[in-house]
Amino acid sequence: MTRARVLFHVQHLLGIGHLKRAACLARAMEGAGFSVTIVSGGHEVPGLDIGNAAFVQLSPMRAADVTFKSLVGADDREVGDELRFERRDRLLETFATLEPDIIVTELFPFGRRALRHELLPLLNAAKARARPPAIVCSVRDILVPPSKPIRTTQMLALAREYFDLVLVHGDPTLIPFERTFPLAHEIADRIRHTGYVVDPPSPGLVASGIGAGEVIVSAGGGALSEPLLRAALAARAMTTARDRTWRLLAGPSLPESVFRDLTNEAEGGIIVERARPDFTAMLPNCHLSISQGGYNTVMDVLAARCRAVIAPYAGGKETEQTLRAELLAGRGALQLLHENALGPETLAEAVADALTGPEPTEAALDTGGAAASARALRELVDQRTGTA
Repeated sequence: MTRARVLFHVQHLLGIGHLKRAACLARAMEGAGFSVTIVSGGHEVPGLDIGNAAFVQLSPMRAADVTFKSLVGADDREVGDELRFERRDRLLETFATLEPDIIVTELFPFGRRALRHELLPLLNAAKARARPPAIVCSVRDILVPPSKPIRTTQMLALAREYFDLVLVHGDPTLIPFERTFPLAHEIADRIRHTGYVVDPPSPGLVASGIGAGEVIVSAGGGALSEPLLRAALAARAMTTARDRTWRLLAGPSLPESVFRDLTNEAEGGIIVERARPDFTAMLPNCHLSISQGGYNTVMDVLAARCRAVIAPYAGGKETEQTLRAELLAGRGALQLLHENALGPETLAEAVADALTGPEPTEAALDTGGAAASARALRELVDQRTGTA
C-alpha cells in the first residue's frame, strides 16, 4: 500500500522548540505509516532526530530580537523580497514534486503571520488541485496574545477557509485552547486536543546512570539563556547542592563569546558544555533540573519526574512559558521562579524549596500527543479516501 505523504512546514525564529516538536511528531507519523517531508525555515539545529523523514531546508530566517518585529537572514541582514520570493518558490517546488496527501503547518494560522508570503501561496496551490490534500495545523497548547485584537478574527477566518483539522498539543484539563484563543468554539468541530508531545529518552541511556546526582541547568536553544546560566553559576555556592556537579548546557544559539566567558568563569565542580542529545536521559537520574520554561523542556522534566526549578522566559510579549509554568506549579509538578525575580539569591531560594519540598507530582496530564496526532492524521486520510 502506498504510504500517504505529509509535507510538514515549520519555522523556528528564536528557540528551537518548534522544530524539535515537529521532529518528534514526524517520527510518530513515520511510525504510523506516513512518508514525511519536513520543510524547515529556521537555522540548522545540530543533532536533530527526524528518524526516516526527508528534510528540506529553506533559506534560513530568524527573529532579529525578542519583539519579533523584524526578521533577518543568515547574513544578519533584514529579510527583503528577494529572500521571501526565493523561499516561496522553493516551498512551491517542494509541494509540486512531493504531491502530498496532507500539508501540516506548524502554528500558522495562529502565529507566524510574517510567513504569509510563502504559506498562503502554498495553501492556495493545494486548494487548486483536482484532489486537494488535507490541510492541518499543528499548534502548542498556549498562544501568545496577538498585538491587535483583529488578529484573532483573522486567524479564525484563515482556519475556516483552509484548514480541515487543528491539532492542539495539550491537555484541556490543564488549559483548553479557548483559554488563549477565545474564538475556538467557532471551529470546535476541527479542533482535536492530542495531549502533550513528549519525546522519551532511550531506556538504555537512562539505565546507564548518565547525569546521576547532578544539577542540570538547561535552556533549550539558548538564544535568551545567558541570565539563567549566569545566575546558576553564582547561585551554586549558596545552595545545599554546592558539593554536587552542576552541568550547564548551553544551546546552539547562545553566542560563542558568551559560551567562552561562562566556561572561563566556571569553578571546579561546574561543567559548561553545549546542549547534548542525551539531555533527556540525564533528567531521570539528576538531583535537580533548573531550566527555562519552553514547551519541550517542561514536558521532558514532567516525564522524568525529577525535582525542578522553572524560570520561564517572559521577554517581549511572551506569556506562554509563564502561564504554563504557573499552572503546573499549582499542581505541585515544579518550582516556579518568575523571570523578573531571577538572580543568584532568588535562584538559590528556589533550589532550596525544590529540594526540600514534597516529591513532584505527575500532574495527571495526557502526554500521548505524538501518537495521538499520528492517529488523527490517519483517521483524516481514511475519511477522505473512504477507507475508514
